[in-house]
Amino acid sequence: MTGSEEVPPTFRLAYVPGVTPAKWARIWAERLPGTPLTLLQVPASQAPGVLREGAADAGFVRLPVDRDLFSAIPLYTETTVVVVPGDHLVTAAEEVTLDDLADEVVLHPLDDVLGWDRLPGEPAFERPPTTEDAVELVAAGVGVLVVPQSLARLYHRRDLTYRTVVDAPQSDVALCWPREAAGDLVEDLIGIVRGRTVNSTRGRQRPQAEEKPERRENRTARRKPAAGGGKSGGGGKSGGGGKSGGRRGGRPRR
Repeated sequence: MTGSEEVPPTFRLAYVPGVTPAKWARIWAERLPGTPLTLLQVPASQAPGVLREGAADAGFVRLPVDRDLFSAIPLYTETTVVVVPGDHLVTAAEEVTLDDLADEVVLHPLDDVLGWDRLPGEPAFERPPTTEDAVELVAAGVGVLVVPQSLARLYHRRDLTYRTVVDAPQSDVALCWPREAAGDLVEDLIGIVRGRTVNSTRGRQRPQAEEKPERRENRTARRKPAAGGGKSGGGGKSGGGGKSGGRRGGRPRR
């Protein structure tokens, strides 16, 4: 091994809590085995800065982002749920509204991703530093927590459950990358995330394969009758002699 050998390029993919990139990472490894994929989990609030500073090449982030700086492909919108103790009254219904939380202490962590205009219920005495801390407070009976469903699953506890909040704000997850940093590897990732097959163009222009000359010749040959064929051949109605070879007997035509 010499010092002149090139190190294979790597692609750094950031993702925020609640996003599960395992499926996409597996497909990447199958399609691009020569380009290692490095996964970086970052807090949702820090994801744009990580991309802007070049610490990651692309990322799964929560919208909104600055569209002057970033390109983004929205992937899905998350269901919003309220996390409550397992014996809470709201568990009697499959879905609740914000009005159903009017008398509850609703925790509002500093890393909230829902961007409330007005938080429902009663405010807590102080804001927990993180969503994970807020979940612990829910378990302690301090209040309830409204979050995207993926975060409720991420920080799940056996003594807690959740219910859908039908009229709460929602969080949109997107694939995002700096506008000036777009390249072939970003296009490869876009193709994977969008479910394109390995043979698709993935945004790159590929020339169409020309039909092979021998195939065209064979197709033309199939259209032409075989030599000696036609109605005058041995298989014709005249039994191989044609009109001149048949007997003259029979009734004359009228």
